[in-house]
Amino acid sequence: MTDRFSAGMAEATRLTRTGKLAEATALIQRLLGGAGADAAPEPARPGSPATIDAEFVTVDATDPTPPHRTTSPPSAGTFGGRFHPGPRAGLGETLRGLAARAMPAGLDLGVGDLARPPADPLPDGASFTAASYSNAAGSRSYKLYVPANQRDGQPLPLVVMLHGCTQSPDDFAAGTRMNALAEEHGCLVAYPGQPSSANAQKCWNWFNPADQRRDGGEPSLIAGITRQVMRDHPVDPGRVYVAGLSAGGAAAAIMGAAYPDLYAAVGVHSGLPRGAARDLPSAFAAMRQGGGAAEQPFATPVPTIVFHGDRDTTVHPRNGEDVAAQAKAGAAGLRTVVEHGRVPGGHGYSRTLHTDATGRVLCEQWTIQGAQHAWAGGSPAGSYTDPRGPDASREMLRFFLANPRRTPHRP
Repeated sequence: MTDRFSAGMAEATRLTRTGKLAEATALIQRLLGGAGADAAPEPARPGSPATIDAEFVTVDATDPTPPHRTTSPPSAGTFGGRFHPGPRAGLGETLRGLAARAMPAGLDLGVGDLARPPADPLPDGASFTAASYSNAAGSRSYKLYVPANQRDGQPLPLVVMLHGCTQSPDDFAAGTRMNALAEEHGCLVAYPGQPSSANAQKCWNWFNPADQRRDGGEPSLIAGITRQVMRDHPVDPGRVYVAGLSAGGAAAAIMGAAYPDLYAAVGVHSGLPRGAARDLPSAFAAMRQGGGAAEQPFATPVPTIVFHGDRDTTVHPRNGEDVAAQAKAGAAGLRTVVEHGRVPGGHGYSRTLHTDATGRVLCEQWTIQGAQHAWAGGSPAGSYTDPRGPDASREMLRFFLANPRRTPHRP
């Protein structure tokens, strides 16, 4: 990262803190190549939130081409665009309130004052309640879904779901419909919530070194919530999983690497690999072009399922490749099989299975054709979803339940 870029980001931060949002937007656009040196920022549209998600810089989905049209994915190094109130992503507490842009026609990513259908009602006997956990790193609230389907008191699987920027546990639960699937399969689902006091856009701080390691920062809080649920409810310690979207996906990759003794498998949707960034400028770079941290294997291989749209202009599609490469790095003799399919009336996709000598799928990678930065197959009751599939929630849960942890649990 050049000194000029770093100095420019520092100036954008200063402008944001002093309320000069238009100037900050224009400066960052010039730094990222998304606008000419003399380009003026476009004003925010009435009714749309003026945010740039502090998990990833919200560099655009403003391509007017409908996302269902067959087009080539953006190549690394040509990642350009404009800022928009984009998916739950951002780059830290310092960037907020940047000028909003509308999303492309035909894809509801939760921008503006859009009417939404109600979330699925709770079945009789199920509960979705709030709780909190505290340790030396701070405190985080969470929502916990307990299914009516308790399967005669048997220990249940637990899925920990990490939302993206500006989302909430309730919003993420509604958009992913994970609670309905948990009811179907008899699972607990925990949704940790990131408060604005920790990040102005409620993003998990995946790019901070202090939040990338075991037993410190946000990983310790997420692990603490997981263990608290395990203590208070009948959880099978061999079937505990973690998944997330965007910043939450990047955080899920961190949790799988930091706690392979706690999480049996990981789901990363539109996220980045562990160690892709160490500060704000490197986070921008990772989002723009990917190609970071793929050669750093997990200390203990953790089965990982990856979803990424090939039209994602917020988090470059190469990041999905990097997550998969990191998950299978160091594993010898993997067999690779590629399948192709299409959701009826929806997106086409490729599904790549990387299988070890025992027949276990160590990594399953879905590349969704024409999809942008949104939860695949999600419900319009939540934000940042693409109902045209494939159904990421169902496929993740299927992958999780097929991969119980093989190593002893460490409390």
